[in-house]
Amino acid sequence: MFTTYLRRELTNRKKQTVIIAIGMALAIALVIIVSSISSGVKAAQSSVLESVYGVGTDITVTKTATASSSKPPSFDFGSGSGSSSGSSGKTNLSQSTLSVQRGTSTMAASTVTKVANTSGVAAATGVLQLTENSFSGSVSSGSSSGTSGSSSSGSSSSGTTGSGTSGSGQSTDGGPAGGFGGGSFSVDQITVEGIATSSTTVGPLTSAEVTKGRALRASDAGKDVVVLDTTYAKTESKTVGDTITIGDTTFTVVGIVASTSSSSSTASDMYIPLDTAQELSGETGKVTSVYVSATSSSDVSSIKTALEKKLTKATVSTEADLASSVSGSLSTASSLVSNLGTWLSIVVLAAAFLIAILFTISGVSRRTREFGTLKAIGWSNGRITRQVAGESFVQGIIGGVVGAIAGLVGILVINVIAPTISASASSSTSAGGPGGAGPGSAATAAAGSGAANGAASAAGRAASSATEVVLHAPVTVEIIVVAIGLAITGGLLSGVFGGWRASRLRPAAALRSVA
Repeated sequence: MFTTYLRRELTNRKKQTVIIAIGMALAIALVIIVSSISSGVKAAQSSVLESVYGVGTDITVTKTATASSSKPPSFDFGSGSGSSSGSSGKTNLSQSTLSVQRGTSTMAASTVTKVANTSGVAAATGVLQLTENSFSGSVSSGSSSGTSGSSSSGSSSSGTTGSGTSGSGQSTDGGPAGGFGGGSFSVDQITVEGIATSSTTVGPLTSAEVTKGRALRASDAGKDVVVLDTTYAKTESKTVGDTITIGDTTFTVVGIVASTSSSSSTASDMYIPLDTAQELSGETGKVTSVYVSATSSSDVSSIKTALEKKLTKATVSTEADLASSVSGSLSTASSLVSNLGTWLSIVVLAAAFLIAILFTISGVSRRTREFGTLKAIGWSNGRITRQVAGESFVQGIIGGVVGAIAGLVGILVINVIAPTISASASSSTSAGGPGGAGPGSAATAAAGSGAANGAASAAGRAASSATEVVLHAPVTVEIIVVAIGLAITGGLLSGVFGGWRASRLRPAAALRSVA
């Protein structure tokens, strides 16, 4: 009886059923698409952050930067460091320095032990993030003749103090001194990361895979071995077994790694044993960052609070904190989905519910004689309410199913188009820390006698490397179930209001009305 009556009423009122179902379908489709895009944006943010500090890293600990940590690199020629040579009127200068990344402060390696002993911490490892700045260039000497008497060509010698360049000439017969005729200089910046060779569960290389050779292992401690990022290895035409110079020390390439995320590179150009990095840079017993893995994701907040109390001079960041530093169009997409997308879904869903309720109540008002007759033959208020609610329930199911199909089609279209969004792990203008200069960062300056100053300044302006991330909108069963559940909820809600309105009709008044 119930099913037969339900089918007949839905068939006789096709227009109302279609309007309610379409309204629900549009709302549900929008909810599904926005939810999927939101999941895709979060996945994109995670892939960018993975290239910075590694998979499984829940918290990072760094020391708050000081003014001294923001000083640009300097080069000193003529004091026994660097090298110079001259031929054909030119003097060649070159020097490399290995130091902590600009804008980064160091902390005692014992901090790693303090962090590891904190309740809820599953693993912790320290890293030393360094930058190798290589200065190279040449200056040429010039000559001039005096205005009276005769003058011989000036012979020049060169020297550099700090990052400035100077030259002197010798002249005879009162002629003016000859000086440097000009020169060009370049500064190449390479990122080097010292990592604990015994740590494999947390850290920058947990988000990387070995493509050639092997990863660093415990037996490599103290040795001059290096693992290269695949992008840097290709740029420098290096492979396993080759040698490379870092800070005037020759290293053997034992492996090449690539990020597990196809859209980004690893955090540094090179990876060497932590103790070796400390010795080369003169930062013995120091680290720049501590990467932390929590026993449970629910413990991250409490661990952060505990570490902030224990390490008062350190900055403790979670993945959520670092996600806010992701810039580019990915950041814009994240804000759009979080704000406009979410509120738009809520508004459209509320509008769909309201339309369903109004149409159901309006339909009940037009069925006054019908419900009056049913009451006259013995139908109870509860039975009439269940009948109206059953009709709305079916309309909600129809709207939910159609909306789910429309949402899946929308997601399919997005994934076929595969839009790319730009992302950078930091908007900072100084290298260092998570989101520092990416692989292969370089700064070059060319000028006259003051070129060294410009080159050194350029070295300190390492911009974060941008990457293109393909936005993929995932489909999950949970999203579909929740969306259909919302449609059914809307149908039941409209059915309750409509049934309540129908149950308040009095048989006598209903029978006197005209349908």
